[in-house]
Amino acid sequence: MMEITPAHYTILSAALFSVGLIGVLVRRNIIIIFMAIELMLNAVNINLVAYANEVENLVGQVFVVFVIAVAAAEAAVGLGIILALFRNKETVNIDEMNVMRS
Repeated sequence: MMEITPAHYTILSAALFSVGLIGVLVRRNIIIIFMAIELMLNAVNINLVAYANEVENLVGQVFVVFVIAVAAAEAAVGLGIILALFRNKETVNIDEMNVMRS
């Protein structure tokens, strides 16, 4: 039976991060961009947990808890901003949101 190594987790994390990066760069819907950013944060968390387990140190796992807390706060604030923009502009398309222009 094959053993799962940190390289496997790194490949999974790179794939998730790539999907998130493509989602941020290609999509124009602000909610999908927001979800892609969350996907990239979770890809980083997978690496942190995998390598914290490899070196048998809990610092990486504790850092993941802080990253998850920051992601939750970012989700709350980000969704509030998205909701306010939607109420103001009635769209979630990023190209049509020009708040700085009069």
